[in-house]
Amino acid sequence: MIAGGSSGADAAARVGRDGFDVTSGMIRALPDERLGIDVPEVRAVLRQSTAPAAEIRFRYLGPTAAIKPLASGEGRRQIGLKLRARDTCNVIYVMWHIEPDERIAVSIKRNPGQRTHAECGARGYVNLRPRRGAPVTAAMRVGSSHALRAVLKGEELTVWADGALVWEGSLPSNLLDFDGPVGLRTDNVAVELEYSVGA
Repeated sequence: MIAGGSSGADAAARVGRDGFDVTSGMIRALPDERLGIDVPEVRAVLRQSTAPAAEIRFRYLGPTAAIKPLASGEGRRQIGLKLRARDTCNVIYVMWHIEPDERIAVSIKRNPGQRTHAECGARGYVNLRPRRGAPVTAAMRVGSSHALRAVLKGEELTVWADGALVWEGSLPSNLLDFDGPVGLRTDNVAVELEYSVGA
């Protein structure tokens, strides 16, 4: 399920398909613990708890054949990480927007007492601004490879895109009254990826 790359409690560890609980969509198992996604919507979390630190290394294959609008109605293409994902109603998102805008977006979705999409829908989002940030510089083209990494230590979140620091700031402590595993989210993108936790 989770294979350590080196010794030590903080070592990064790759996660294969069996390490995920897929709550929406489908993830295909590829050789060498890589994962394949070609459906419009994927939501998944790890089956076991880890520190809130994760990385996706992915090859962008373009938009999915079918497009599913977000609950807001927007036809966005994006890929990203879930942190402290208690359920679909209470989760931290670190998303790489690809279309219509290209940027890193951090948000907290918080709905106390609710846990299913039927209960919370698209409500409860708080979009956060970094204390220090930078634009994404690498163009997302079909066939290009990229990496998105996020580390949450207490209330401090740091995000890197292709190795460059793009988001750094404190999350509001009053919105962090939930906890859960890390995970993965995609909307309307086809990708092949490697998922790692820790470090």
